[in-house]
Amino acid sequence: MASTQTIAEHYGRADLGTVILAALNAAGKNIDRLEPDDLAPIDELHSRGRESTSDLARLLALKGDETVLDVGCGIGGPSRYLAKTYGCRVTGLDLTPEFCQVAAMLAERTGLAGKVEYRQGDALAMPFADRSFDVVWSQSVAMNIADRHRLNNEVKRVLKPTGRFAFSDVVDGGGGPPHFPVPWARESSISFLLTAQARRAKLEAAGFDLITFEDQTARALARAEGRMKPDGAPLALGLHIVLGQDAPTMLKNMLRNYQEGRVGLVQGIATRRNKNNVSPRNRAPSQRRSASMSPDRTRARRRSDRAGSQICCTALCHFWH
Repeated sequence: MASTQTIAEHYGRADLGTVILAALNAAGKNIDRLEPDDLAPIDELHSRGRESTSDLARLLALKGDETVLDVGCGIGGPSRYLAKTYGCRVTGLDLTPEFCQVAAMLAERTGLAGKVEYRQGDALAMPFADRSFDVVWSQSVAMNIADRHRLNNEVKRVLKPTGRFAFSDVVDGGGGPPHFPVPWARESSISFLLTAQARRAKLEAAGFDLITFEDQTARALARAEGRMKPDGAPLALGLHIVLGQDAPTMLKNMLRNYQEGRVGLVQGIATRRNKNNVSPRNRAPSQRRSASMSPDRTRARRRSDRAGSQICCTALCHFWH
């Protein structure tokens, strides 16, 4: 099993804060008075970027008085978005020390330090008391965690009894192992994808009820195709700032993986199951809201046939943004 140190080292990058500020300055941003939108091209480290974050927030219908834990917060993009847009108080937790340091620095420069805070720590042993948060939030984190039972139990432990778990995950699409490297792993030893069905089943086994479970694969594929543009100059701001020199290959592989049905993307909202709750699997079909993986997978395969031959070498200059 991969060590937490190996995972942290995968994401770590020396002088990341300096690199980010230099890129923002070169792009004409006022680095002393940044807006969260200035950072969106580089601080949303997951498929579909800011669009995924705003979609998940809308599913939650946040009121603004919630306490939120962002597990695997990266450099803090979603946490700052939630604090700025909805007024929530957000705590970010990440395994990578550099990410926590940069997240705190960017919170200061966006004027959000009073609404967000960041802690370095392990999602399998969260440094928080039981029933601490109204919402636990997680985007593109579980792929690095083999012990989903322990992860799900930790999420449930820190949630208040009426709390909600909002998640977005890359999943095993059934089309074969992913092409590596990808943004979450340079090779397979730190990649632990589940199928969408297995992801759902493990959440339910841990005592969660799925309120919403949606397939976002077609949207993720469309965004991945949009990132790989055949002409024009390289983007000044993009995830290459954070991912480093492997970014072109990672993003090219993500497009291939979506096109070939090797990976998919799901998002959902779950609640802690109380003793009197009826599991969604025992409700009438009209009471359940879920998404089958097959329609988007079929569309993804069809689009793969059309798009696979259109990628050219010059596309590698255009990164995830």
